[in-house]
Amino acid sequence: MPDTINRGKDSRSAAYARSGVDVTAGYRAIDLMRGHIERARTPGVVGGVGGFGGLFDLGGGRMLAAGADGVGTKLKLAILADRHDTVGIDCVAMNVNDILCCGARPLFFLDYIASGRTDPERIERIVSGVADGCVQAGCALLGGETAEMPGFYGENEYDLAGFAVGILDAARKLPADGMRAGDALVALPSSGVHSNGFSLIRGIFPEETLLADTPLLDELLTPTRVYAKPMTALLESVEGVRSAAHITGGGFYENLPRALAPGFSLRISRSELRAQEIFSRIQYEGKISSRDMFNTFNMGLGMGVIVAREDADRAVDVLRSNGVEAYVLGETAPGDGEIYV
Repeated sequence: MPDTINRGKDSRSAAYARSGVDVTAGYRAIDLMRGHIERARTPGVVGGVGGFGGLFDLGGGRMLAAGADGVGTKLKLAILADRHDTVGIDCVAMNVNDILCCGARPLFFLDYIASGRTDPERIERIVSGVADGCVQAGCALLGGETAEMPGFYGENEYDLAGFAVGILDAARKLPADGMRAGDALVALPSSGVHSNGFSLIRGIFPEETLLADTPLLDELLTPTRVYAKPMTALLESVEGVRSAAHITGGGFYENLPRALAPGFSLRISRSELRAQEIFSRIQYEGKISSRDMFNTFNMGLGMGVIVAREDADRAVDVLRSNGVEAYVLGETAPGDGEIYV
């Protein structure tokens, strides 16, 4: 019997909670802030809270999409290893991949780096990664901000966040209408763990283990994949793209339901899922249930795109020709937002 979860009703991970992350508190915070967000609404705002990015109607059939995010506690590993030239890619990817789910083409990115002590050479390495990510996304690094905050961060600590803005035709925004039972879920593989679940990972692998196991540290620091170019090619080439989901915090059970229209569920073929070996090692050494793994990590699925059944082969071909080994992983079915894995 496959695992199942209902949209917004039971997306929680006991293992993640033990590591100090209470995802349900995050959901409660969103509920509490909704009224304040609504007070700040202006003409042009499209939709509400809960999408992968915010939309603003410019008129004339054009919209802007925007998203903000950070790298999270993966930065602890970068600081431990004194390797700072890839986390900038993570930061760009976490933002750009979100606005791709709106159907947007990324235009520009801005970063924010706060540290306990300004280390110019380290900041240069961080920004080199941000620039690499922007090049991969085909967007400009428009600017940013640095802040020195002694007493708030330790001398060797820093945080990295940013935001991305993209543009799209209003007629092509995602999610699109027309979802039907039997539409295909096309998988875009991840490059590994990406940038989520590291509070849990750091509880499983002590610092001395990470420092002694260079291949493990290399794999965990592999940057998040940027899907801008293959996704842009897909949206330009395939008419039947219904929706997309960036698989980040909350894993399958929090993110995939956001790609479903009301009245649909999603059935995934677990035997087809191409999860990297690192996930098996995390699960084994952390003694984590399968359900919590799928509710915390991307499990090899960096992004999922739902396309019309008749366009599935074409979608796979376009994505593969743009450097992503895409494959069909599941299909939609009647339901109420359930995810069957």
